[in-house]
Amino acid sequence: MTELLRTTDPVRLSWLVALLADAGIEAVVLDSHTSILEGSIGAIPRRLMVDAEDAAQAVRILREAGEA
Repeated sequence: MTELLRTTDPVRLSWLVALLADAGIEAVVLDSHTSILEGSIGAIPRRLMVDAEDAAQAVRILREAGEA
């Protein structure tokens, strides 16, 4: 797995996951449960991860969308 970015913005994260899904890339969000355990104050960033084989294409898609 390759980390694409970290963010505390759940709306942005949801949009990026949907953007990658439209391109056929499965993304995984890590640290969501840890953030919830800390009281959902947004202090712990969530990580957007993709398979290493999809990383280059995912980075290209995010750049074209003005992200990362």
